[in-house]
Amino acid sequence: MITDATGIPLAVTLTGGNRNDVTQLIPLLQAVPPVRGKRGRPRRRPGMVLGDRGYDHDKYRRLVWSLGVKPVIARRGTEHGSGLGTQRWVVERAFAHLHWFRRLRIRWEIRDDIHEAFLALGCALICWRRLLNPLTTSEPSAPSPGANAAGDP
Repeated sequence: MITDATGIPLAVTLTGGNRNDVTQLIPLLQAVPPVRGKRGRPRRRPGMVLGDRGYDHDKYRRLVWSLGVKPVIARRGTEHGSGLGTQRWVVERAFAHLHWFRRLRIRWEIRDDIHEAFLALGCALICWRRLLNPLTTSEPSAPSPGANAAGDP
């Protein structure tokens, strides 16, 4: 799974349990849909990719750079405490949100297309819930229509 900075899933793939995660890095980056925003051509890929030590391979770093994405990946053999965990936790939270759905917690389906459909549905529900309850901001909320700002009836 690849998410944006707030934890909304952008692309997911389904692999076997005995596959290394780093083998899906490039297909996931290529599966990210165009994101509309500012004027001009929509962004096709993120500006940077954060990853843990499991993604530390020079081959994949070069492939990520060739896609125009900056890899920010912890190096193997170095001390912990690089500070990447303060940003990578959103992916772990997205996995926790997927585990809210009992059918995704443990894979009971034999057919992978059914499980992949449930996975896509779970990601869509995570996006839907985020749209219903956006992240809180530091700005005070506006009073509801019909309510007096001073609290008088």
